[in-house]
Amino acid sequence: MSSDAATEVFVRHRELLFSVVYNILGSVADTEDVLQETWLAMSTRSAVDNPRAYLVRIAVNSALARRTTINRRKESYVGPWLPEPVVTPVDPVERAEAVSLAVLVVLETLTPLERAVFVLHEVFGYAHTEVAEILDRTPAAVRQLAHRAREHVEARRPRFPADPQVQHEVTRRFVEAVAGGDLNALMDVLSPDVTLWADGGGKARAAGLHPILGRDRIAPLIIGDRLRRPLPDIGIHYRTINGDPAALVLSGDTPFALIVLDVEDDQVTGIYAITNPDTLGGLT
Repeated sequence: MSSDAATEVFVRHRELLFSVVYNILGSVADTEDVLQETWLAMSTRSAVDNPRAYLVRIAVNSALARRTTINRRKESYVGPWLPEPVVTPVDPVERAEAVSLAVLVVLETLTPLERAVFVLHEVFGYAHTEVAEILDRTPAAVRQLAHRAREHVEARRPRFPADPQVQHEVTRRFVEAVAGGDLNALMDVLSPDVTLWADGGGKARAAGLHPILGRDRIAPLIIGDRLRRPLPDIGIHYRTINGDPAALVLSGDTPFALIVLDVEDDQVTGIYAITNPDTLGGLT
Protein backbone atom coordinates (compact mmCIF):
# COMPACT_ATOMS: atom_id res chain seq x y z
CA MET A 1 0.00 0.00 0.00
CA SER A 2 1.37 3.44 -0.91
CA SER A 3 2.15 5.94 1.80
CA ASP A 4 -0.63 8.25 0.59
CA ALA A 5 -3.20 5.46 0.55
CA ALA A 6 -2.14 4.26 4.02
CA THR A 7 -2.40 7.80 5.35
CA GLU A 8 -5.88 8.27 3.89
CA VAL A 9 -7.15 5.06 5.47
CA PHE A 10 -5.46 5.82 8.77
CA VAL A 11 -6.86 9.36 8.99
CA ARG A 12 -10.35 8.01 8.34
CA HIS A 13 -10.09 5.82 11.46
CA ARG A 14 -7.81 7.98 13.59
CA GLU A 15 -10.49 9.26 15.98
CA LEU A 16 -11.60 5.72 16.83
CA LEU A 17 -8.02 4.52 17.23
CA PHE A 18 -7.12 7.43 19.50
CA SER A 19 -10.14 6.82 21.74
CA VAL A 20 -9.53 3.07 22.06
CA VAL A 21 -5.80 3.41 22.75
CA TYR A 22 -6.14 6.38 25.10
CA ASN A 23 -8.68 4.49 27.21
CA ILE A 24 -6.25 1.58 27.49
CA LEU A 25 -3.23 3.77 28.32
CA GLY A 26 -4.53 6.96 29.96
CA SER A 27 -1.68 8.93 28.37
CA VAL A 28 -1.96 11.21 25.34
CA ALA A 29 1.74 11.12 24.46
CA ASP A 30 1.87 7.31 24.62
CA THR A 31 -1.32 7.11 22.59
CA GLU A 32 0.21 9.27 19.87
CA ASP A 33 3.28 7.02 19.82
CA VAL A 34 1.09 3.93 19.40
CA LEU A 35 -0.85 5.60 16.60
CA GLN A 36 2.42 6.38 14.83
CA GLU A 37 3.43 2.72 15.11
CA THR A 38 0.02 1.72 13.77
CA TRP A 39 0.34 3.98 10.74
CA LEU A 40 3.82 2.59 10.01
CA ALA A 41 2.46 -0.95 10.15
CA MET A 42 -0.34 0.01 7.78
CA SER A 43 2.05 1.63 5.33
CA THR A 44 4.11 -1.55 4.99
CA ARG A 45 1.14 -3.69 3.98
CA SER A 46 0.55 -4.32 0.30
CA ALA A 47 -3.20 -4.72 0.82
CA VAL A 48 -5.69 -5.02 3.69
CA ASP A 49 -9.15 -6.55 3.29
CA ASN A 50 -10.65 -4.88 6.36
CA PRO A 51 -8.61 -1.74 7.21
CA ARG A 52 -10.64 -0.81 10.30
CA ALA A 53 -10.27 -4.26 11.88
CA TYR A 54 -6.59 -4.40 10.99
CA LEU A 55 -5.85 -0.95 12.42
CA VAL A 56 -7.72 -1.64 15.68
CA ARG A 57 -5.92 -4.98 16.11
CA ILE A 58 -2.48 -3.40 15.57
CA ALA A 59 -3.27 -0.40 17.78
CA VAL A 60 -4.68 -2.44 20.69
CA ASN A 61 -1.80 -4.91 20.74
CA SER A 62 0.75 -2.07 20.50
CA ALA A 63 -1.02 -0.38 23.41
CA LEU A 64 -0.85 -3.57 25.49
CA ALA A 65 2.89 -3.79 24.84
CA ARG A 66 3.32 -0.18 25.92
CA ARG A 67 1.51 -0.75 29.23
CA THR A 68 4.72 -2.31 30.57
CA THR A 69 6.57 0.96 30.01
CA ILE A 70 3.80 3.01 31.61
CA ASN A 71 3.62 0.72 34.63
CA ARG A 72 7.38 1.09 35.19
CA ARG A 73 7.01 4.86 34.93
CA LYS A 74 4.23 4.79 37.54
CA GLU A 75 6.45 2.88 39.98
CA SER A 76 8.84 5.86 40.22
CA TYR A 77 6.14 8.53 40.03
CA VAL A 78 5.92 10.93 42.98
CA GLY A 79 2.48 10.80 44.62
CA PRO A 80 -0.79 9.54 43.13
CA TRP A 81 -0.74 9.07 39.35
CA LEU A 82 -3.85 10.23 37.53
CA PRO A 83 -4.61 9.57 33.87
CA GLU A 84 -3.86 12.48 31.55
CA PRO A 85 -7.08 14.47 31.06
CA VAL A 86 -8.43 15.38 27.64
CA VAL A 87 -10.89 18.09 26.65
CA THR A 88 -14.07 16.52 25.24
CA PRO A 89 -17.05 18.00 23.36
CA VAL A 90 -20.08 19.24 25.25
CA ASP A 91 -22.38 17.40 22.80
CA PRO A 92 -24.35 14.82 24.86
CA VAL A 93 -23.93 12.04 22.29
CA GLU A 94 -20.15 12.40 22.18
CA ARG A 95 -20.08 12.91 25.95
CA ALA A 96 -21.83 9.57 26.44
CA GLU A 97 -18.96 7.85 24.63
CA ALA A 98 -16.28 9.44 26.82
CA VAL A 99 -14.74 7.51 29.71
CA SER A 100 -14.59 9.69 32.81
CA LEU A 101 -11.39 10.39 34.68
CA ALA A 102 -12.85 8.53 37.67
CA VAL A 103 -13.51 5.39 35.61
CA LEU A 104 -10.01 5.61 34.08
CA VAL A 105 -8.64 5.59 37.64
CA VAL A 106 -10.55 2.37 38.31
CA LEU A 107 -9.34 0.89 35.00
CA GLU A 108 -5.76 1.39 36.23
CA THR A 109 -6.43 -1.37 38.77
CA LEU A 110 -7.30 -3.94 36.08
CA THR A 111 -4.80 -6.16 34.33
CA PRO A 112 -3.87 -4.86 30.85
CA LEU A 113 -5.90 -7.61 29.16
CA GLU A 114 -8.94 -7.00 31.38
CA ARG A 115 -8.72 -3.30 30.59
CA ALA A 116 -8.47 -3.87 26.84
CA VAL A 117 -11.46 -6.22 26.92
CA PHE A 118 -13.50 -3.76 29.01
CA VAL A 119 -12.71 -0.84 26.72
CA LEU A 120 -13.46 -2.76 23.52
CA HIS A 121 -16.62 -4.49 24.77
CA GLU A 122 -18.19 -2.08 27.28
CA VAL A 123 -17.16 1.26 25.76
CA PHE A 124 -17.03 0.57 22.03
CA GLY A 125 -19.49 -2.30 21.77
CA TYR A 126 -17.28 -4.95 20.19
CA ALA A 127 -18.70 -8.46 20.49
CA HIS A 128 -16.72 -11.00 22.49
CA THR A 129 -15.89 -12.87 19.30
CA GLU A 130 -14.50 -9.68 17.74
CA VAL A 131 -12.45 -8.93 20.85
CA ALA A 132 -11.12 -12.50 20.77
CA GLU A 133 -9.86 -11.97 17.21
CA ILE A 134 -8.22 -8.66 18.13
CA LEU A 135 -6.44 -10.11 21.16
CA ASP A 136 -5.79 -13.58 19.72
CA ARG A 137 -7.67 -15.23 22.58
CA THR A 138 -10.58 -17.65 22.64
CA PRO A 139 -14.10 -16.20 23.01
CA ALA A 140 -14.45 -18.12 26.28
CA ALA A 141 -11.31 -16.50 27.68
CA VAL A 142 -12.54 -13.07 26.58
CA ARG A 143 -15.93 -13.61 28.24
CA GLN A 144 -14.17 -14.52 31.48
CA LEU A 145 -11.95 -11.42 31.27
CA ALA A 146 -14.99 -9.25 30.51
CA HIS A 147 -16.91 -10.65 33.49
CA ARG A 148 -14.03 -10.00 35.91
CA ALA A 149 -13.44 -6.50 34.56
CA ARG A 150 -17.12 -5.52 34.67
CA GLU A 151 -17.55 -6.79 38.24
CA HIS A 152 -14.44 -4.92 39.34
CA VAL A 153 -15.55 -1.63 37.78
CA GLU A 154 -19.15 -1.87 38.95
CA ALA A 155 -18.00 -2.51 42.53
CA ARG A 156 -16.05 0.75 42.54
CA ARG A 157 -18.31 3.04 40.52
CA PRO A 158 -21.85 4.33 41.17
CA ARG A 159 -24.47 2.68 39.00
CA PHE A 160 -26.02 5.98 37.91
CA PRO A 161 -23.63 8.80 36.92
CA ALA A 162 -24.51 12.31 38.08
CA ASP A 163 -26.51 14.56 35.79
CA PRO A 164 -24.06 16.93 34.02
CA GLN A 165 -25.95 20.02 35.17
CA VAL A 166 -25.88 18.83 38.78
CA GLN A 167 -22.20 17.99 38.44
CA HIS A 168 -21.45 21.44 37.05
CA GLU A 169 -23.39 23.17 39.84
CA VAL A 170 -21.63 21.13 42.54
CA THR A 171 -18.28 21.88 40.88
CA ARG A 172 -19.10 25.60 40.93
CA ARG A 173 -20.04 25.45 44.63
CA PHE A 174 -16.84 23.57 45.42
CA VAL A 175 -14.66 26.08 43.55
CA GLU A 176 -16.39 29.08 45.12
CA ALA A 177 -15.95 27.63 48.62
CA VAL A 178 -12.24 26.99 48.05
CA ALA A 179 -11.61 30.34 46.35
CA GLY A 180 -13.40 32.14 49.16
CA GLY A 181 -11.64 30.20 51.91
CA ASP A 182 -15.04 29.18 53.28
CA LEU A 183 -14.54 26.03 55.35
CA ASN A 184 -18.22 25.62 56.25
CA ALA A 185 -19.36 25.90 52.63
CA LEU A 186 -16.75 23.36 51.59
CA MET A 187 -17.79 20.94 54.34
CA ASP A 188 -21.40 21.22 53.14
CA VAL A 189 -20.56 20.18 49.59
CA LEU A 190 -18.31 17.24 50.55
CA SER A 191 -19.52 13.75 51.37
CA PRO A 192 -18.28 12.49 54.77
CA ASP A 193 -16.26 9.72 53.08
CA VAL A 194 -14.92 11.80 50.17
CA THR A 195 -11.51 10.82 48.75
CA LEU A 196 -8.89 13.24 47.39
CA TRP A 197 -6.35 12.25 44.72
CA ALA A 198 -3.77 15.03 44.24
CA ASP A 199 -1.39 14.56 41.31
CA GLY A 200 1.53 16.99 41.29
CA GLY A 201 4.03 14.56 39.82
CA GLY A 202 6.74 15.89 42.13
CA LYS A 203 6.79 19.09 40.05
CA ALA A 204 4.04 21.10 41.73
CA ARG A 205 2.54 21.31 45.18
CA ALA A 206 -0.05 18.68 45.97
CA ALA A 207 -2.01 17.62 49.04
CA GLY A 208 -0.04 14.46 49.74
CA LEU A 209 1.80 11.42 48.45
CA HIS A 210 -1.23 9.15 48.91
CA PRO A 211 -5.00 9.52 48.43
CA ILE A 212 -6.62 11.19 51.45
CA LEU A 213 -9.93 9.94 52.84
CA GLY A 214 -12.59 11.84 54.80
CA ARG A 215 -14.22 15.27 54.77
CA ASP A 216 -12.84 16.18 58.22
CA ARG A 217 -9.27 15.77 56.93
CA ILE A 218 -9.68 17.06 53.41
CA ALA A 219 -11.65 20.28 53.92
CA PRO A 220 -9.26 21.89 56.46
CA LEU A 221 -6.30 20.78 54.36
CA ILE A 222 -7.65 22.44 51.19
CA ILE A 223 -8.75 25.65 52.92
CA GLY A 224 -5.54 25.88 54.95
CA ASP A 225 -3.43 25.57 51.79
CA ARG A 226 -5.59 28.16 50.02
CA LEU A 227 -5.16 30.69 52.83
CA ARG A 228 -1.44 30.05 53.42
CA ARG A 229 -0.45 30.27 49.76
CA PRO A 230 -2.88 32.49 47.84
CA LEU A 231 -2.62 32.51 44.06
CA PRO A 232 -2.04 35.83 42.28
CA ASP A 233 -4.49 36.83 39.53
CA ILE A 234 -6.59 33.68 39.88
CA GLY A 235 -9.07 32.73 37.17
CA ILE A 236 -11.47 29.82 36.68
CA HIS A 237 -12.33 28.32 33.29
CA TYR A 238 -14.98 25.62 33.18
CA ARG A 239 -14.25 22.80 30.74
CA THR A 240 -15.66 19.41 29.78
CA ILE A 241 -12.91 16.94 30.65
CA ASN A 242 -13.25 13.25 29.74
CA GLY A 243 -16.99 13.87 29.39
CA ASP A 244 -17.44 15.53 32.80
CA PRO A 245 -17.74 19.18 33.90
CA ALA A 246 -14.46 20.36 35.41
CA ALA A 247 -12.72 23.52 36.59
CA LEU A 248 -9.36 24.67 35.24
CA VAL A 249 -7.68 27.05 37.70
CA LEU A 250 -5.29 29.60 36.20
CA SER A 251 -2.79 31.98 37.76
CA GLY A 252 -2.67 34.71 35.16
CA ASP A 253 -2.47 32.85 31.86
CA THR A 254 -0.75 29.80 33.37
CA PRO A 255 -2.77 26.66 34.26
CA PHE A 256 -2.31 25.89 37.94
CA ALA A 257 -4.75 23.06 38.64
CA LEU A 258 -7.49 20.98 37.11
CA ILE A 259 -10.33 19.92 39.39
CA VAL A 260 -12.64 17.05 38.41
CA LEU A 261 -15.24 15.86 40.90
CA ASP A 262 -17.16 12.66 41.47
CA VAL A 263 -20.70 13.66 42.47
CA GLU A 264 -23.46 11.59 44.06
CA ASP A 265 -26.70 13.03 45.49
CA ASP A 266 -25.44 16.64 45.26
CA GLN A 267 -22.28 15.87 47.23
CA VAL A 268 -18.67 15.37 46.22
CA THR A 269 -17.48 11.80 46.77
CA GLY A 270 -14.19 12.07 44.88
CA ILE A 271 -11.79 14.93 44.12
CA TYR A 272 -9.24 14.56 41.33
CA ALA A 273 -6.81 17.48 41.51
CA ILE A 274 -4.04 17.68 38.91
CA THR A 275 -1.28 20.27 39.34
CA ASN A 276 1.52 18.61 37.36
CA PRO A 277 2.47 21.26 34.74
CA ASP A 278 3.45 18.56 32.24
CA THR A 279 -0.13 17.28 32.34
CA LEU A 280 -1.87 20.66 32.30
CA GLY A 281 -0.05 22.12 29.31
CA GLY A 282 -2.48 20.80 26.70
CA LEU A 283 -5.69 22.03 28.36
CA THR A 284 -5.65 25.78 27.60
